[in-house]
Amino acid sequence: MAARNTARKRAFQILFEGDQRGADVLTVLADWIRLSREDTRQPPVSEYTMQLVEGYAGQARRIDELIAQYAVGWTLDRMPVVDRNILRLGAYELIWVDETPDAVVLDEMVQLAKEFSTDESPSFVNGLLGRLKELKPSLRREA
Repeated sequence: MAARNTARKRAFQILFEGDQRGADVLTVLADWIRLSREDTRQPPVSEYTMQLVEGYAGQARRIDELIAQYAVGWTLDRMPVVDRNILRLGAYELIWVDETPDAVVLDEMVQLAKEFSTDESPSFVNGLLGRLKELKPSLRREA
């Protein structure tokens, strides 16, 4: 499972970079792939990283709507950039990737929040993704 963990971390980094640069995540993904092929010091971009980023890109508008709707006390644009992108990745994998158990998605996203964000972020990420997990059956019907 270490490979999936690394894939999620890279997917988060790509989403984060796209958000920071105001660039399309698919463009950032293509840049990462190109750099990894040109420079052996750059880590390769795994198939699962590509699936996560491409999957998120296909659902980005709906994911942002869900985060905005269920993030109590935060608007999407005021949310810390790290948290926003962890939630984007987590919401995509939680709702649209069937082969990953929900508990694994929540745990992995909380770990990313612990590693890259503030002390309050893990509970915020866990709470919001936990709410989306509860609503998953109805959210899937809407999608």
